[in-house]
Amino acid sequence: MKKFLFAILMLAPVATFAQKFGHCDSEAVITAMPEFTAAQTDLQKLSQQYEAELKQMQEELQKKAEAFDKEEATLPENIKQRRNQELQDLYQRIQEAYQSNQQALQKAQQEKMQAITQKVREAIQSIGQEGGYVYIMDLTAGIPYISNTLSTDVTAQVKAKLGIK
Repeated sequence: MKKFLFAILMLAPVATFAQKFGHCDSEAVITAMPEFTAAQTDLQKLSQQYEAELKQMQEELQKKAEAFDKEEATLPENIKQRRNQELQDLYQRIQEAYQSNQQALQKAQQEKMQAITQKVREAIQSIGQEGGYVYIMDLTAGIPYISNTLSTDVTAQVKAKLGIK
């Protein structure tokens, strides 16, 4: 009888301090968001715009290079040097434009994704507070193992909180 009472007394604190753990697949939530789809569309349009500008610059370089190749034999040395320098300058501008476009595209992507991830983070925090969770871990963080029996998948709740089906 003493052992039974001792066992009950030992388990009582554990039962009163039961902790809830959750996990969420934030990548699944983000990709299901309409904001993500809109951001991807915007970024794709921006990328296509940059590609079109670069293509136009490359076509201009190619035309000037072809014209220079045709006339090169008949041009005086000083004009050859000047045209060659113009071609090199145009090539350098293309390279700089490419790098600038890549940086601008990356910055735009970071800005758009930051707003989306912040919205998801706030929804997860809200679910955690409302549900009394100690931790809600993100599966996309590369956690090697999460017990499905000891941890609750709150992905559906986060989607519902954000109005996603």
